[in-house]
Amino acid sequence: MRKFLTLTLIGGSLALAACNTVRGAAQDLNSAANCTENTINGQNCR
Repeated sequence: MRKFLTLTLIGGSLALAACNTVRGAAQDLNSAANCTENTINGQNCR
């Protein structure tokens, strides 16, 4: 039972870390897309 609980907690922690990483990557891509769109429209990147 103790091993199961330990593995479950470790697995849950890894899953949460992965979600944050994916969310951060999505924000980076969104920022790059906005910058590209602004450049195409003759505006500055922010």
